[in-house]
Amino acid sequence: MNQDVYTLEAARVPLLVSMPHTASAVPDDLARTMTAEGRAAIDADWHIDRLYAFARELGAGMLTPRYARYVVDLNRDPSGASLYPGRSVTELCPTTTFDEAPIYRDAPPDAAETARRISAYWRPYHDALGAELRRIRETHGVALLFDAHSIRSVVPRFFDGRLPDLNLGFGGGTTAFGEIVEGLAGIAGTSGYSHVVDGRFKGGYITRHYGAPGDGIHAIQLELAQATYMDEAPPFSFDEEKATALQAVLRDMLGWLLDWAARR
Repeated sequence: MNQDVYTLEAARVPLLVSMPHTASAVPDDLARTMTAEGRAAIDADWHIDRLYAFARELGAGMLTPRYARYVVDLNRDPSGASLYPGRSVTELCPTTTFDEAPIYRDAPPDAAETARRISAYWRPYHDALGAELRRIRETHGVALLFDAHSIRSVVPRFFDGRLPDLNLGFGGGTTAFGEIVEGLAGIAGTSGYSHVVDGRFKGGYITRHYGAPGDGIHAIQLELAQATYMDEAPPFSFDEEKATALQAVLRDMLGWLLDWAARR
């Protein structure tokens, strides 16, 4: 299914992979108001759709947006509430890059413009996400949501030092059964990559909002350090050798989730 602001490939198995930050396009009317950094969408989760392309072979659903997070952040609360109170975060409609450079040449989006973007871009993505999770659960008895992200391994604004390679988030243990947390953490722990569970990234709005284990929907966020599969400096090149090694671990994780669902 294709829409103007997202693409949804329906799941054949009880797994949906959401990639809310993989896009880098900016509508022309908004691009004219932005700085060069804003137009370049430099904080995209680069190549995540390419990295997880193998999930189609498993029968997983795939949901991707058309436009960059600078237009509106699909992984933020539409009310504007902070996911990490007291810490530096980017807004629902970001006004600065991760390095705190301005995204807009003049005034940032006001309340009316923010509401327009929620209606035009944020809501359609979430309507599709919620509907597909419900369909999966009705079809299979359980739905698994894997929210796929990546970020530069060093971003002083958000965390000290270098980020672990694999950052699993379960909303502090609230978005999936404990056996899922243990299973995926076990794979990460033997992968050869550094990892953490519910560390700096505990899962964003998507993971925390849709994860409802008691209702048969389990949500996981995986934030990857981009150094594990790409060049973190422009032009942000995909590293085939690194990516192939990482994909073996990701395949193990998604395969484990599907095996778990089959045992339920």
